[in-house]
Amino acid sequence: MNDPQALKERLEALRLEHRDLDDVIRRLTENDRHDRLQLQRLKKRKLLLKDQISTIENLLIPDIIA
Repeated sequence: MNDPQALKERLEALRLEHRDLDDVIRRLTENDRHDRLQLQRLKKRKLLLKDQISTIENLLIPDIIA
């Protein structure tokens, strides 16, 4: 999966899911009776997505020789 176009598409999908999780987490925390386990899982998924986003962004940035 080193095709730049495929990486860009995957990156956009991951960013979209990350934003969606932000919204879900925000709505859950506004509710006093939220499920802590569900919230914890969503936050963990969000961190995983952030790591994947960073990895793909690093693949798309060309190496610069100092």
